[in-house]
Amino acid sequence: MVMVVALLAAGCSSMPDSGPTPPPGAGAQGVDQSASSLPPVSGDGFTRIVVGAGDSTSVLPGAPGAAYRYRFTMVSPGNERNAFKDRDLNFYFKPSPASIYFQVMNLQNRPVVIDWDQSQFIQPNGQVGKLAHSTTKWDDRFSYQPQTTVNGLQSYGDYVFNMNSLVDPAGTNQQLHRALLPEDQQAMQFTNRVFGMDLVVVIEGRPRTYAIRFKVDSVTPN
Repeated sequence: MVMVVALLAAGCSSMPDSGPTPPPGAGAQGVDQSASSLPPVSGDGFTRIVVGAGDSTSVLPGAPGAAYRYRFTMVSPGNERNAFKDRDLNFYFKPSPASIYFQVMNLQNRPVVIDWDQSQFIQPNGQVGKLAHSTTKWDDRFSYQPQTTVNGLQSYGDYVFNMNSLVDPAGTNQQLHRALLPEDQQAMQFTNRVFGMDLVVVIEGRPRTYAIRFKVDSVTPN
């Protein structure tokens, strides 16, 4: 049901209530996400460009100094504080204006596989597109995305966004993409909008689609 920490954190502890805490100033794949590395906030709404996970790992989702703040509600599937589980997997999600961070724990003693190529991202305007994650770069837009294996009784953390949001990094190796939601005066138009992902996980050889949806519960001046 369709969502940086370390890519494969060993262990079989239960999912933390308050969500996982990534290393300060860093996201998946070691992308620098300290305040000094991020582009400044502009008044251009969707033209704001973020590096890597952007603000999805902050305590308070949103860019520093943003004019508006979002509050999100997870509407699907049924959950408790953005976390849910079935007999195979335990998920935790944290949406933000830039991307959706998630962590998944494999509850069984056998591997499962995340199929990025078969997964989809649902934008706030209802458009459906390919799903990008921490290792997806500009040059990967039309390429096959390798699957990710989560071994038995282990965890995996990542973030996702719409593939079409990727921005040409002009010869650098950075992952640049446009924010999912604006944080200027346009933000007020997005109250009650729904977005999310259809995350495909192959379990015991069979693909299972997790339809994850969030609603913009409120937008308030910062």
